[in-house]
Amino acid sequence: MSLIGNLFGTSPIRPMQQHMKAAVTCAKEILPFVEAMGAGDMEAMARLRVEVVRLEHEADEIKHQIRSHLPKRLFMAIERRDTLEILDMQDSIADVAQDIAELADMRRMTTPEPLHEPLVALTRRVVETCVQAEKIIDELDELIETGFGPRESARVDEKITQLGLLESETDKLAEAAQRVLFGIEDELGIGTYFWYKMINSIADMADYAEKVGNRLRLLIAS
Repeated sequence: MSLIGNLFGTSPIRPMQQHMKAAVTCAKEILPFVEAMGAGDMEAMARLRVEVVRLEHEADEIKHQIRSHLPKRLFMAIERRDTLEILDMQDSIADVAQDIAELADMRRMTTPEPLHEPLVALTRRVVETCVQAEKIIDELDELIETGFGPRESARVDEKITQLGLLESETDKLAEAAQRVLFGIEDELGIGTYFWYKMINSIADMADYAEKVGNRLRLLIAS
C-alpha cells in the first residue's frame, strides 16, 4: 500500500477522494450491467459482477487504510468523526453496487421488456448523481486549504444543490419504474419482489451520494 502512504504523505484528504472515485466507478458499472440484464446476456452479467466485486474490494482496502491512518483532526478543519461519516456514506455506494450485481447474477435476472427502458433511465440518472457527488468530494482539498472560504464554500454549496436536484429526479424515475413493475406484477409473481428490490437498490446509490453532499454542507455551515 505504498500508494496510500504516498497519498497520506501529501494530504490526508486525497485518500478520501480516491475512495470516492473507486465507489463511483462501482456505480458506473451498474449501467452496463442493467443493459446486459435487458439483453439477457448472462456471460456479460457474470463478467461485470466480477469487476464490480473487484472494485468494491479496492474501495474497501482504501477505506481500511484511511481508518488506520486518519489523524484526530485534519488540518484542524474536519473532525475525525465527520470524516468517517462521509467515508461510510461513500462506501455504501460501492456496497450497494456489489449487492445489485450479486443479486442479479445469482438469480440470473432478465429484465422484463416493459421495465427495461425505465430501469435504464433510472440507472443513468443515478450514475449522474454519483458523479456529481464525486465532483463535490474532489473540491474537498481546496475547500480545506482555503479554510472554508466564502467563495469556495459557495461554489461547493451550488454543486450540492445540483446534487439534490439530481437525486430528486432519481426518486421520480424510481417511482416510474415501480409503476411499470406493478403493472406486470401478475406475470412476474414472486419475481416482483426481487425487481422491486432491484429498483430500490439502484436508487439507493443516489441517496447515499446525496447524503455525502448534505454531510459536507453541514460542515460548511458549522
